[in-house]
Parts: sequence; C-alpha cells; structure tokens
Amino acid sequence: MPHTKRRRLVTTAVAVSLGATALAACGSGDDSEAESGPVSLTYWTWTPGMDKVVDLWNKGPGKKEQITVTVKKQASGDTLVTKILTSHKAKKAPDLVQAEYQALPTLVSNDALADVSEDVEDVKDKFAEGVWQQTTLGTEAVYAVPQDIGPMMFYYREDLFKQYGLKVPTTWEQFAETARQLKKKAPDKDLTTFSANDSGLFAGLAQQAGAKWWSTSGDKWKVGIDDAATRKVAEFWGGLVEEGVIDNQPMYTPSWNKALNTGKQIAWVSAVWAPGTLTTAAPDTKGKWAMAPLPQWSADQDVTGSWGGSSTAVTTDSAHKEAAAKFAVWLNTDHDALNALAKEGGIYPASTSAQLSGAFSNPPAYFSNQPDFYTKAADIAKTTAPASWGPNVNVAYTSFKDAFGAAAKNKSDFAAALRKMQDDTVADMKKQGFGVSQ
Repeated sequence: MPHTKRRRLVTTAVAVSLGATALAACGSGDDSEAESGPVSLTYWTWTPGMDKVVDLWNKGPGKKEQITVTVKKQASGDTLVTKILTSHKAKKAPDLVQAEYQALPTLVSNDALADVSEDVEDVKDKFAEGVWQQTTLGTEAVYAVPQDIGPMMFYYREDLFKQYGLKVPTTWEQFAETARQLKKKAPDKDLTTFSANDSGLFAGLAQQAGAKWWSTSGDKWKVGIDDAATRKVAEFWGGLVEEGVIDNQPMYTPSWNKALNTGKQIAWVSAVWAPGTLTTAAPDTKGKWAMAPLPQWSADQDVTGSWGGSSTAVTTDSAHKEAAAKFAVWLNTDHDALNALAKEGGIYPASTSAQLSGAFSNPPAYFSNQPDFYTKAADIAKTTAPASWGPNVNVAYTSFKDAFGAAAKNKSDFAAALRKMQDDTVADMKKQGFGVSQ
C-alpha cells in the first residue's frame, strides 16, 4: 500500500464515507460469489477458550449457513495490531480480528478494517451508546461489533471502612478527604495507590472527567491529551501522591498484592473485571470487599470511564465480509455465545441484555457478600462516557508510563508529565505524516 494512502486521515466523516462506499462495493461483489457455497473464515483472537465458543457456531448456526470459522490464537495489545497491519500490507489479513477499542483508529487509518454498517445496523440498540460510539469513530460507518467492556468502579474493604469510621466517597473531593482521614487514623495504611504502569486506568479516569484526547477537524487531527479535564485528573492524583496520603507504588507487583491481601491498601479504583484480579492478589480477603460507583467530579453527575474492552472486526482483505459480519453479530449478541464467552473467556459482555442473565445472574464468588454486584455493574455500565481514540495510542501510553512513572516515584509535578505525554504524541503523529492542528 502506498505510504500516502496508508498514512492519510480516513477517520473524518467525509473520508470514511467515501472509503466505506468503495469497500462496500468491493465486498458485495466478493460476497455474492462466495456465499453461494461453503465459506471458511479465519479469526484472530486472544480470548481464552474462544475455540470452544466458536464450536457452538460451527455446530449450530454456522453449519446451517455453511459458514465455518477457525480460531487462530494470538498475542494481544500492540503485538497483535502490528501483526494485523503487517499481514494487511501483503493483503493476507484474516477475515476477522479481535481489536481493543483504542486500536480501531490505527487499524482504520491503515485501511485494514471494513465498514460493516449495513450488516450490523440492526444490533446497535443492544449496546450502550457510549460503547457503540467507539466502533464508529464518530462517523456513519461501523468498523466492529462491541464484545466486552470494562466500566470503572470503586472497590473498598467494607470491614476496614467500618472499623475506621469511613464513608464510601461519592465525589472525588470526598475521596481525597477519606484518604486523609485514613492516614490520620492508621498511618501505616493507604486508601489506594497511583500506579503509572497501566495507562488504561489513567485514560479511563480522564474519560470520566470529559477528556477527548483525539478529535478531527477537516483533514487534521487535534490532540487534546493536555486538556483541562485531563489536567484536573493529573493534578488531583499528583496532589494526593505529593501530600503522601496515598501510595505511589505500581500495581500488579508482589508488593502491591501483599498490600491488598494484608489490608495495608484498603481500596482500589478499578473496573468490572476486578474480582478476578483480587481473587489472585488478595485471596485472604474474599468476602470482605464491596463495589460502588466511581466517585464523581460533581455531586449531580453520574458517569464512569472505561478501562479495557475489545470488539470483533472484519478486515478489508476478507473475501467474505457479509459472512464474517454475520458471525461477529452472533458472537456478541447471541445468548448462548455470550454465556460461553463469560464462562470460557471470563469477559464482561458489551451487550446490555447479557449483563444480567446467564453467567451474571449471581455475583462473583469473591463478592458473595454483595448479591447485587452485577445488577449494580449493569447500571454503572450504562453511564459509560464516550471515548476518543487516535491513531497512535501506543505512543501516548508509552509516554505516560515513562513520564508519570518518574513523576509518581519522585512525587514531582504530574502536570509536567502530562505535557510531556502531549508533546510526544503530537511529535509522533507529525513524524508519521498525519496533519495535526494545534
């Protein structure tokens, strides 16, 4: 693919509309020939147990439709994105790929994903608006079907909150005051930690505050990582670290696990998938935690951010786009498929109807003390704020880990770290040939 085409901005409404028309014309021609007989599709995914889920399709709807899907297990994250793009350059990408929401702009801007809007428009109402928006990139096109999501929540040690006379914070101001109260009553304990080793957490917090890190204007990108909303988040957490009322150690380390398991850290800002992590990190505290909505920036708000989640996309290289889209819809909306995804892959479905049925009828075993866990989670998921991703999220995330990692360790200026993140992201986009407006 020519460099200029590969680097062009295709996520503006006009560019995507024109590109989608061309893709639809190409895809329909391929499909009209291919769908007259048996169709074989290849699906790249990292979800555990996906082969068992796909077996349900191959033995049921797929057999009837004469559409067989073969799973090819892959690494996740940037490794998979790179592999998809490399395969696409050779016109040999698989029919279907699992893609994290933040990776979609990169794949679309490289013409790797097909617009499947005509084949999936009937299922839009099965997903929260903020979730569906991530697969459209703010255009009329649809580049994937949502699979799983990670609405953010507040987790806390119910027993220790009671012991120290703490109230569950409903605003971030109250959150800060709770951290101070705990430090006064138990100097050896921390409410939580600010971790610079997972950029997704910070991105979700910024998202909740109203940040739009990437947007488009005409044929140019605008990078707003250092916007007012994100600065508010950075300065809030940086202030707590500098004040010494929360910890500054990274998550997912033996030390962090021990802090959770022993009650040295008594709360965690996380997402709906936290029970799985806590089961491993803090096994001795099972049944002692509770979940509540994320604190808000003002008392009259009701919004959460998203930490994680992925979708099922059809590639432009597929000769069977219509068949691939049919499978993607089944995988992410069918009752049996979603139950199998939850059981085999441990995912929290994007489909709103699945969030209160099947595998989610009862609370996680770790939270057996909170029978309404998934009822509350489903209500929170509905309030997920729209996300705004760009073509070089990987660069922004790497810069975050470097700049905020140093700032957290040294208890230095988080605002300066945010500016560094902004500057690195803009510089990389310009280097790649994207038009960037200041």
